[in-house]
Amino acid sequence: MANRTVKISKFLSLVLRHKPETIGLTLDEAGWASVVELLQKCEQHGFPVSHEELETVVATNDKQRFSFSEDGRRIRANQGHSIEVELGYKPLEPPEVLYHGTVERFLAAIQEKGLLKGKRHHVHLSADVTTAAKVGARRGRPVILQVHSGQMHRAGHIFYQSANGVWLTEHVPAAFISFLEPPQFNH
Repeated sequence: MANRTVKISKFLSLVLRHKPETIGLTLDEAGWASVVELLQKCEQHGFPVSHEELETVVATNDKQRFSFSEDGRRIRANQGHSIEVELGYKPLEPPEVLYHGTVERFLAAIQEKGLLKGKRHHVHLSADVTTAAKVGARRGRPVILQVHSGQMHRAGHIFYQSANGVWLTEHVPAAFISFLEPPQFNH
């Protein structure tokens, strides 16, 4: 069952964050899709998902990637979109320090240009080192960057927080980044 849940989560990431057209799904301007339409389109494209499976994925995803609308009739990804959506986040004052997990091969570019959002809408930051390390570990041995978010905020940079607690900003200039020694984690 866990393997099936992971497959559904990856498929939902594809269609709700990056390529809804893969199954002919329509998202509104805020990234919401009809649950009924999503389940129908999944079925029509050879990837049937039950309503119960969808609820399980939303409830149990360790990163809380997806959420239902209050009435349960719509679903969307909480962040990480490469398509244009307006998630409606309100600017927030961030903690004094946030973290970003990466790998060594990106350090030279980060030291030169800072953290760039790339194809995503925002740079993603974590409130704790452990989460940042998990993110960095997806691509190899993690390197943790300390972001002086309080200083950035006071300098006029805007921060948001997604529904699942991820901190978001447009760009982190290199001047606001401390390059920490990689911590030792048991994987």
